[in-house]
Amino acid sequence: MDLKEKKWWPYVEKGIKSLFVEAFTLMEFAKESDQKFGDYAFVVFPAAKGYEGLLKKVFLDLGFITKEDFFGKRFRIGKALNPSLEKAFRHESVYDQLVDHCNGKEIADKLWQTWRLCRNLVFHWFPNEKNSLDLDEAKDRLEMILSAIDSLFAECKIN
Repeated sequence: MDLKEKKWWPYVEKGIKSLFVEAFTLMEFAKESDQKFGDYAFVVFPAAKGYEGLLKKVFLDLGFITKEDFFGKRFRIGKALNPSLEKAFRHESVYDQLVDHCNGKEIADKLWQTWRLCRNLVFHWFPNEKNSLDLDEAKDRLEMILSAIDSLFAECKIN
């Protein structure tokens, strides 16, 4: 995977780029290794973190969040992207702004599903649920993250 060919690659700062590179480096290591792991979530973590950073930058640049949100410790992507956010917290929603800016729910829903499947369900542990990833699932999650970013940059006006 040549990330440098991605339309959005020049937009991303060095620290976020290194997270994506690290994820693909870990994927290559895992594929070539004789060591087998019960959970390959560690492959997805850097890309999920990079996804979070990229989304925050996009949201800041589009005026959806403030500099205080961007640099602060309280803004939560999962809350902001959640299409089911309660009305009392809807003022914190980025989802609605994405729907307006990107001419429909498709991109907003894709970003939300990617966040949910590639960050929350990979990172969190829940009793009685298998949240571990095999190698193919980890690869699919990496591809899902890239696909969501590709769609965001293809369909929405981002400077």
